[in-house]
Amino acid sequence: MSGDASRARILGRVRRALADVPAYERPRDHPVPRDYLRVHGRRTPAESAALLAAHLTDYRATVHRTGADGLPALLREVLAGRGARRVVVPAGLPEGWLAGADVEVVADSPGLTARALDAVDSVVTGCALAVAETGTIVLDGGPGQGRRRITLVPDHHVCVVRTADQLVDSVPQALERLDPLRPLTWISGPSATSDIELDRVEGVHGPRVLDVVLVAGDRAVPGDHAVPGEPPRG
Repeated sequence: MSGDASRARILGRVRRALADVPAYERPRDHPVPRDYLRVHGRRTPAESAALLAAHLTDYRATVHRTGADGLPALLREVLAGRGARRVVVPAGLPEGWLAGADVEVVADSPGLTARALDAVDSVVTGCALAVAETGTIVLDGGPGQGRRRITLVPDHHVCVVRTADQLVDSVPQALERLDPLRPLTWISGPSATSDIELDRVEGVHGPRVLDVVLVAGDRAVPGDHAVPGEPPRG
């Protein structure tokens, strides 16, 4: 059967199924009940952070914890442990985060190509928020997060999550805070895919290695003096 014939057949079925629906009727005329749970159970902030860490670990990400004062030292340790020498950073990443790190910092720009990104060792970003129940981190391209490309091409991603103000319990709570018009990237562990025989291959669609740093304490992290400039898009 040709493509045109298949299309006509499918649309014909749709029209027959809607034959008794008045032309003026719209989906909003029949509201769908939305009484499902917004969150599963009640948790303290510490319990939510522990749940996020457990899910991320299960997804084969490496989770680190620190207070606000210890963030720069921990980032130095993580990057050194991965053997990182060249690190790409998005516009708006606090300068103090990489203070003292023995790395070449590559500032992202629209001219930084995928080939150039493939030559760096790591990328360090913040995030928009994280979801405890699913072990998911969400980036929206804002300051300190950058273009989607910089978190997909490098083989190693270090993502910083402030648990005091960036951690929510559930996806419904996350959607209430996120802007649907922004480029949202949902990350649940390192990139991985499996074939029909369940052979796992990592790094096909993004970084093979994901380090997540959970920062407890104040919302303001030492060194939070943003790099000037608007984050590049694309």
